[in-house]
Amino acid sequence: MKRKELSSIEREALLTTLATQLVREEISSGQVLRQLRRDVLGMSQTQYAERVGISRRTLSDLEADKASPTVALLNQVFRPLGLQVGLLPRNRELRERLLSVESSTV
Repeated sequence: MKRKELSSIEREALLTTLATQLVREEISSGQVLRQLRRDVLGMSQTQYAERVGISRRTLSDLEADKASPTVALLNQVFRPLGLQVGLLPRNRELRERLLSVESSTV
């Protein structure tokens, strides 16, 4: 898969943007996984599935948000991308406040 090589700053910016969109429920975890797999690692589904030790079909289902994955599976597939599953408040307003506090301390 051909891709433009991202600099470390570009990778971090993409990761930050996607994580923020995920927390704000503007994008799904499957969409995040797909974009990072393709744009950061430049890997096909088959290559990435082999790397994380799952079937290509499972990865496809995760990226299409058709799976009901365990926390362990999500951590397994997001680990190579520098991410892990965590807890967030269900209340959107509280999540937004946490994001604004976090971004002001960075």
